[in-house]
Amino acid sequence: MERLTVMTDKPESAARDYSETLFLPQTEFPMRAGLPQREPQFLQRWNEMKLYERLREVQKGRDRFVLHDGPPYANGNIHIGHALNKILKDLIVRSQGMLGFDSNYVPGWDCHGLPIEWKIEEEYRAKGKNKDEVPIVEFRRECRAFAEKWIDVQREEFKRLGVGGDWSNPYLTMSYDAEAQIAREIIKFAVSDQLYRGSKPVMWSSVEKTALAEAEVEYHEKTSTTIWVKFRITNTLDGDLDGASVVIWTTTPWTIPANRAIAYGENIAYGLYKVTDAAEDNWAKVGDRLVLADKLAEDVFKASRVAGYERVKDVLPVMIERCAHPFRGLEGANGYWDFAVPMLVADYVTDDAGTGFVHTAPGHGADDYNTYVKHRDVFAACGTKEVPHTVSPDSSYFPDVPFFAGERIYDDKGKDAGANEAVIKKLVEVGALIARGRLKHQYPHSWRSKGPLIFRNTPQWFISMDKPLDGKGDTLRQRALNAIEKTEWVPESGENRINGMIANRPDWVVSRQRAWGVPIAVFVKKGTNEILKDEKVNEAIADAFEKEGADAWYADDGSRFLKAGGYDLNDYEKVNDILDVWFDSGCTHAFALEKRPDLQVKRKVDGGPDQVMYLEGSDQHRGWFHSSLLESCGTRGRAPYDIVVTHGFTLDEQGRKMSKSLGNTVAPQSVIKEYGADILRLWTASVDYWDDQRIGPEIIKTTAETYRKLRNTIRWMLGSLAHFRDTDKVEVSAMPELERFVLHRLVELDGEMREAYSTYDYKRVVALLNSFMTTDLSAFYFDIRKDTLYCDPISSVARKSALTVIDQTFRCVATWIAPILAFTAEEAWLERYPNAESVHLETFPKVPSEWRNDALAERWAKVRRVRRVVTGALEIERAQKRIGASLEAAPVVHIADEGLFQAVQGLDMAEICITSAIQVVKGEGAENAFRLEDVKGVAVVPQLAKGRKCARSWKVTPDVGSDPEYPDVTPRDAAALREWDRLKAAAE
Repeated sequence: MERLTVMTDKPESAARDYSETLFLPQTEFPMRAGLPQREPQFLQRWNEMKLYERLREVQKGRDRFVLHDGPPYANGNIHIGHALNKILKDLIVRSQGMLGFDSNYVPGWDCHGLPIEWKIEEEYRAKGKNKDEVPIVEFRRECRAFAEKWIDVQREEFKRLGVGGDWSNPYLTMSYDAEAQIAREIIKFAVSDQLYRGSKPVMWSSVEKTALAEAEVEYHEKTSTTIWVKFRITNTLDGDLDGASVVIWTTTPWTIPANRAIAYGENIAYGLYKVTDAAEDNWAKVGDRLVLADKLAEDVFKASRVAGYERVKDVLPVMIERCAHPFRGLEGANGYWDFAVPMLVADYVTDDAGTGFVHTAPGHGADDYNTYVKHRDVFAACGTKEVPHTVSPDSSYFPDVPFFAGERIYDDKGKDAGANEAVIKKLVEVGALIARGRLKHQYPHSWRSKGPLIFRNTPQWFISMDKPLDGKGDTLRQRALNAIEKTEWVPESGENRINGMIANRPDWVVSRQRAWGVPIAVFVKKGTNEILKDEKVNEAIADAFEKEGADAWYADDGSRFLKAGGYDLNDYEKVNDILDVWFDSGCTHAFALEKRPDLQVKRKVDGGPDQVMYLEGSDQHRGWFHSSLLESCGTRGRAPYDIVVTHGFTLDEQGRKMSKSLGNTVAPQSVIKEYGADILRLWTASVDYWDDQRIGPEIIKTTAETYRKLRNTIRWMLGSLAHFRDTDKVEVSAMPELERFVLHRLVELDGEMREAYSTYDYKRVVALLNSFMTTDLSAFYFDIRKDTLYCDPISSVARKSALTVIDQTFRCVATWIAPILAFTAEEAWLERYPNAESVHLETFPKVPSEWRNDALAERWAKVRRVRRVVTGALEIERAQKRIGASLEAAPVVHIADEGLFQAVQGLDMAEICITSAIQVVKGEGAENAFRLEDVKGVAVVPQLAKGRKCARSWKVTPDVGSDPEYPDVTPRDAAALREWDRLKAAAE
């Protein structure tokens, strides 16, 4: 296109400065937020006005929505995962309140457990103090003080995030009333016979010297030593197998001394193989006859460096009755291994790896133990009458284990010690080892010490998953599975995840051999091991805990409790094991939700209107969600929650797990110091929190830029409303069509926002707000109406209509955004309504449904398509410097599409496209006209506006100067000036 020549006259030198006559935005709401400095001022204001208490007053009487806080551990400063979690909870609590519920938040803390014990023990070691010489009550007192210190630190860090709640009255698992209720809860399991003491292999941390729950276990890569071991066949129904050996493969050589059986697969093909060629120094010797799974034989011989072998025949393992332990009959063993090793079928045996046979040590594996239970009679007949105890708490062999006594599996730091090599050396010595290797695999570790775990047979307290309850035949497992079905899971995948865990989990190990926790407050009859179930004794225990805390259990020998029921201490043993901390937190519904009046609800399952939500990270399917479900189902027959929401983990910008070693951690304290908490809150609301989220410097910068755009839109609304009074309001019926379209959008958005908030979809909330504020408002409606707002006469109905709509829009936007940008929304609200208490006491405005006008919306969707083509054409003109501002243009718009052409009829398209004039022509337009690929039937030919430039509004029109009193402005601007001057004169 040829460069166009500007066809306008310069405005005459104006004798008057018109700037004072323009209604430009005026506000003290700053463009630069200064959140790090301003946010603490709002925290102080909320504290002084007792905002949380005011919320309780305002929301009283509504249906109640309780988000029950999953208690964080009272140890250390908060990290970015804590921030995401607490902000999400705050979004829910605030938005549910604004949706019309009584939505309160009582924070809690998990206070007992090993990490705190460790910290106190570290302090002891630094002072040269021996923990074993410290009275247990004194040790527990120091643990309590440690937890209290970190609760205070974390409380302030959570409050700085803008999280509202009853911070002065949180629930604590170590408060006396909580400890008393936890004791009552475990006593309920005891009284109902769900609690029992048994000896089973459990996940054991030799570093921490305690059993671990499933929720305390995480899997990391570990390289283990593997061995292939021969077990000589001693009893067989197939004479060809006499003197042959069954070969097993294991990644835990240290468990060989505890072997008591060999398991095989019923549907696996096995064969007898003979070694025909091997090096003289090879462990597998020429002539060895070995029984192996056919699918794995080649791998076994490769690992054992066998040069030649032949398959002799098919083998049915059922024909092999018994084998001998490799250490059987050894001198110095004192008959320790003089038992038979039975061959047993098991459905967990596969031929995917190993040999097709599984070495079975009932004291060191869940499958192994279950096999023992299932075939207890077979084991007894073979000389194994009970599960053997071979390994002590520090992972060393007990003194009665020949050859290996004192050898440790792991040292105090969780590193491999000498047990594996000692066993391998002995196997080589007796000729039972045919190969060894190394395997890199996922192995269980303690999530606290990070040390590898072992399965170890120990006496523990268990809650049965499958014991029939109440004589009705249902079990804790079935109750829990039924409750899962009745719970709403967000996202839905959470239901399958926890269902699978409950369906397949073993009995719940609830005991720990530590000091800082709630004791399993029961007495056991000496000689019979029966639990004492006396109501008077149990109440005496709970009453003492209410007054003295759980320290009461350790203050004396417990005779005072027994006396309440008339029992003699000499006849009973006081159990001193403490409860798993997951049992503690699993009881929070009992001592928080049920005991606190501000949290009590009449749930929908009881025919009431109220709901209880649990929200935590996805790892809590095996943690708090899990333990709470089991505890509540075991004592109340149902889940403690109605809705469970989960979020993912927080990763760095590259999707890597955060770690100090990688230097990729993001501290919430640092983000707040540089950007403010509202930026963290906006990031939290913007991510798809159901999955893992990413955060880092660039993501934070992008979030801050999004915030800046939202803030500027709010600021512009506030500035425009400085010129608005309630008396200026215009009835909807009298408004121009554009205003009625914006009101229609408010109706649409109101429904979408309520739905998004109701479904906890905050990413959609942010997307809706961002699109509305940047696209519908800033780039469209506000852009069009700036001329009307700045330049129209004060009395202009169009101007008043626009302000009326902006006023309503501000009320909606400020409240819609309040749950997310808690500080910024408050700042904007108080700027608009200086005498208001707080935006957080508001509910989302009720947008009248009669404002909805789908026909109007359809028309304006077409108008906006035409406008996009015009603005696209003008952008090119600006880029080519053929025009400066769009008001210098008067384009010709050719519209061939009948629907689009009819849509723009009767509208001031120059006003809508922000040009000084426009001509709409029906037809295709010239070939070289500007078009957009996605808007068919519209072509634009840019032209320059003709006339003079208005000195006030900068429009270029032929009628500038037609009013002799105001010779350098348009007639519209002249009317505005005349009204302005009259009002100014009257005011003087």
